[in-house]
Amino acid sequence: MTSTRDIVTAYYAAFNAGDADAMLALVADDMRHDVNQGEPRHGKALFAEFNAHMTRCYREQLTDMVIFAEGDRAAAEFIVSGTYLATDDGLPEANGQTYRLPGGAFLSVNADGLIDRVTTYYNLQDWLKQVGA
Repeated sequence: MTSTRDIVTAYYAAFNAGDADAMLALVADDMRHDVNQGEPRHGKALFAEFNAHMTRCYREQLTDMVIFAEGDRAAAEFIVSGTYLATDDGLPEANGQTYRLPGGAFLSVNADGLIDRVTTYYNLQDWLKQVGA
């Protein structure tokens, strides 16, 4: 049986590799994705749409990753270093601005070894300031 820490580590390795298919392979069909701003997304299909949107608008790498895991729960702390590639609805115009900010997430893994919840946090006001809002 793969540990929660190993599953979450693989998920973030796939994120950093830009491998959306590998990320999707690690999440449950009925997963819940809670974002810092906005409504939760329910289901793998909406999570895939979100990832496609993010790939179009942002190029990000997560560094200084620390993962804490206990049982079926995990928390991750990291630094997000990114480039704002394409204007996202309701946000400032993109022109290749770079940003660096702390972030974190809480995750849970189901009995099948798939991530069934990802809750992500970051400071939107810090990001807005960095991209020139």
